[in-house]
Amino acid sequence: MKKSKRRVNGKAEAIVQDAESHQDLLDRAARADVYEAIRQAVDDIAHGRTRPAREVLSEFRRRHGIPR
Repeated sequence: MKKSKRRVNGKAEAIVQDAESHQDLLDRAARADVYEAIRQAVDDIAHGRTRPAREVLSEFRRRHGIPR
């Protein structure tokens, strides 16, 4: 294992991390994705970029020939 802080093309060659820290990082990234999805949904609602569920489901049934 290299202990140098030398970089290749401006990027680290590898990062060594214990399993618990790695899992924590994955969990934080997953939460960030959820928070971003919620932020976008709230923004869509605030700017009127939504449609009633009944309308969407009716259109879906028509498009795919699903009887009511």
